[in-house]
Amino acid sequence: MAKISFKPKQVTKKILSPLQNRAYDVVFNRFGLGEDAERKTLEAIGQKYGITRERVRQIENAALAAVKKSETFKEATQAFEELKTAMHELGAVVSEDDFLEHLSSDKATQNHIHLYLVLGDEFKKEKEDEEFRARWSVDDEISKEVHESLRKLYSSLSDDELISESDLISRFLENIKNVSDKYRNEEIARRWLNISKNINRNPLGEWGKAESSNVKTRGIKDYAFLMMRKHGSPMHFREVAKAIGDTFNKKCHTATCHNELIKDGRFVLVGRGTYGLSEWGYKKGIVRDVIKEILKKEGPLSKDDVVDKVSKERFLKKNTILVNLQNPKYFKKNKNGLYSVA
Repeated sequence: MAKISFKPKQVTKKILSPLQNRAYDVVFNRFGLGEDAERKTLEAIGQKYGITRERVRQIENAALAAVKKSETFKEATQAFEELKTAMHELGAVVSEDDFLEHLSSDKATQNHIHLYLVLGDEFKKEKEDEEFRARWSVDDEISKEVHESLRKLYSSLSDDELISESDLISRFLENIKNVSDKYRNEEIARRWLNISKNINRNPLGEWGKAESSNVKTRGIKDYAFLMMRKHGSPMHFREVAKAIGDTFNKKCHTATCHNELIKDGRFVLVGRGTYGLSEWGYKKGIVRDVIKEILKKEGPLSKDDVVDKVSKERFLKKNTILVNLQNPKYFKKNKNGLYSVA
């Protein structure tokens, strides 16, 4: 957490001192400058004074304009310079929540600093929208570059792609061309990434598109997918349920887990109670369907080759494969002992 040399409450008291009682009260309550740190609405303040919401807004705007013209505001230059320096150190453009939390964990103190950001001409706020969180900047060119690079990064990700944080940061920094080297580091890159609402990480720290079920986990099936993907090979549904509980501290009944795996196309039953991921090349179907698919793709094969290739697709006993292979309704054997589809 960054250290600031000034005491926000003392600075606030000084710079708001020129205001008349009502104007002071409006600013004080709108920004939540009391110990309870509660930001009052225009409507709540209007009810207190018996005036409209619009009138409260006018009083607030006039009060802030008056503060900016006052001598006491000019005397507080050091505080604003410190905040400007801090913002540059964090990347020159940073989400509002990140910046405030970096400077103080105290909500009331954060509200005082928020007031200074609103008052300072050197700080530019961009409101939250569909793509980005609310953010502040002290350099228009860097801000523009970061926003464009975040859009390019999002476009470069496929819908269900998951990549490590280090790979994502490398890909992101490759898109950032016109910024000073002092900003090109992992810590600042993470803060810039946090501006985006479209890119996020899942509970395992892997990054992807925020709306992807691989990132935005909505239930047991999504946690199961993450666990199996991390494991890297087929798992029994009991193993999956236990792994979800151990890793995510989520209560997961084995029966519930089994039902979710059966219904979701991302999972393929490859043995008794054992599932693999369809993205690993496993395909749905009973044993004879798997044998058919292999023979159509590979052409005639010996008994041992069929067993070997089916075993890579399913966790089955050798005899189970042979029983299916020897059904003349579906498969035939030529004079060389090779099997093909009947």
